[in-house]
Amino acid sequence: MAELTLTTFVTLDGVMQAPGGPEEDRSEGFEYGGWAAPYVDEGMGEFVTEVFGRAGAFLLGRKTYEIFAGYWPEHDEPGDPVAGGLNRLHKYVASTTLEDPAWGPATVLDGEHLQSEIVRVKDALEGELQVHGSGQLAQWLLARDLVDEINLLVFPVVLGAGRRLFPTGGLPTAYELTASRTTPVGTAIHTYRPTGRASFGTVGA
Repeated sequence: MAELTLTTFVTLDGVMQAPGGPEEDRSEGFEYGGWAAPYVDEGMGEFVTEVFGRAGAFLLGRKTYEIFAGYWPEHDEPGDPVAGGLNRLHKYVASTTLEDPAWGPATVLDGEHLQSEIVRVKDALEGELQVHGSGQLAQWLLARDLVDEINLLVFPVVLGAGRRLFPTGGLPTAYELTASRTTPVGTAIHTYRPTGRASFGTVGA
């Protein structure tokens, strides 16, 4: 059985929207797309390469799938593990509107029965079923305890606006830190595994 892993880029104030470029996602008037670009360095590249090396397949939201489909087929450089993985491994797209995914191999998962569909896919895979970006999907998965591991890349920038990974009203969940590193430009990379519901007490009691 595969593990479902989530890898996401966030700012210090938790924004995950449009890290890759100014025109990536301007929904809700977002003006700060491309905020991760100044912090891309060798350390980040090494980590991303490691992550993609463990991929068995990808689970993507429709918007992220379409963004990737517009870029990666045109940047399929020999020896690039990110491009190679995304272009050749199976992509499962969680959507109620996408009917005919042109960038394959790809399968649209039934949005009305998404949880059972994801469990079915995990049962049939080895390695990791990886989620990258896909903000709404990531929040949906976290709210249902479906994420086995989170790779959180925290960039040293504050935006003050934008879609956040952990919105108000999410499940109170405790996590165990299993790995941590910092890149030369100061991006903190943490890997967490959920351990159950959050617990509460009094400090110093």
